Amino acid sequence: MYLRSLAITFASLFFLLLQPVNSPAAAKLSAAERRVVAAAQAENARTFELLEKLVNINSGTLNAPGVRKVGEVVRAELEEIGFQVRWVPMDQVGRAGHLVAEHAGKGRGQRMLLIGHLDTVFEPDSPFQRYERRGDVIEGPGVNDMKGGLAIMVSALRAMKQAGTLAPARINIVLTGDEEDPGEPYSVARADLRAAADRSDVALEFESLAREDGKDMGSIARRSAYSWMVTASGKSGHSSGIFSADAGYGAAYELSRILDTFRRELGEPNATFNVGLILGGATVQTNETRTAGSATGKTNIIPPVASAQGDLRTLSNEQTERMQHKMRQIVAQSLPGTQAEVVFYEGYPAMAPTEGSRALLGKLNEVNRDLGLEPMGELHPLKRGAGDIAFVADKIDGLIGFGAAGDGSHAPGETADATAFDRQIKRAALMMTRLAK
Repeated sequence: MYLRSLAITFASLFFLLLQPVNSPAAAKLSAAERRVVAAAQAENARTFELLEKLVNINSGTLNAPGVRKVGEVVRAELEEIGFQVRWVPMDQVGRAGHLVAEHAGKGRGQRMLLIGHLDTVFEPDSPFQRYERRGDVIEGPGVNDMKGGLAIMVSALRAMKQAGTLAPARINIVLTGDEEDPGEPYSVARADLRAAADRSDVALEFESLAREDGKDMGSIARRSAYSWMVTASGKSGHSSGIFSADAGYGAAYELSRILDTFRRELGEPNATFNVGLILGGATVQTNETRTAGSATGKTNIIPPVASAQGDLRTLSNEQTERMQHKMRQIVAQSLPGTQAEVVFYEGYPAMAPTEGSRALLGKLNEVNRDLGLEPMGELHPLKRGAGDIAFVADKIDGLIGFGAAGDGSHAPGETADATAFDRQIKRAALMMTRLAK
């Protein structure tokens, strides 16, 4: 420990020597903040060691032992710098559980909630399993989404500890074990996250850093993600009777009417509604997870059943309610001889943009200015998917994107940009240092 502390001290002095006394960055950073930045820079090598360790542990959402093992690695890191850490099992929703940590600083600054997840989309049967670095490109399952974010979070907190700015910070951390495939009911699966929000003033999510035209972007909004299923039914009979008063229009035409009316009448700014699976015929069967099915039928039989499944994404919870109401109205206007119903399943709520979150982005841009980095523009919410921070957006303002930058999330060949880690660790450490004041 003595040698490591000595190395940090030398790194700090080296950083200070590099800063001209009259430089804009030097003028804006306090002595404590300079120590934070120097300590953050010194964390780089260790960050990649931790990232490699995390990536080489398979933590597909349904691999409960793997998710818990990643949680144990992060737990050890957090306990070393003074966090009280506990594991919350989620057996009741069929998932591994969540890591919940707290740093009870004595300061009077804003109470922070740091959000992330331990799981990835890559289960043990995926051929994509190992960490590999080629120059500035790091490849591996979860390097971007979001084990890179876990490594950055730990390194930023370690830098604060080394610089002495962690002591006053009041920080809650919730790392879910099922962000990629949440357990149900969500009221149970996200209860600990919402409870932590009640003890916090702002939320910082360590999901991937968004980039646009080569520039880092700030995110203050995430759209919702809900799935739905429309089931249409009608009379079966010989095809020669289709459209007659006795036979009616059949389930296939009723379902077609509904989907086309969705297309023509549902459109709103910032909302999308996709159809992902359609089945229809004499018989229809769908599997338990609603991801596959089968149908039988003949060209001369009026189909008595048809179904379609899709998703709905909106920018606010009010928009979700409004569009679901419209969908129910459209479904209710059945063709003769048919009927239909629509079911909405549990999903991720929306995180609408707020002035409070926009003010947080302003604070982050002050950090960027003082670090000599370009200001971050506001990312359009259509370019960001759903995420856990939305579960607390009705309680506190927040910022998204303190994690790694990269490409190909959720697919073999996922990568992270090694050059982005240094600035992301510095951004996070300095942002949290200032919020803690």
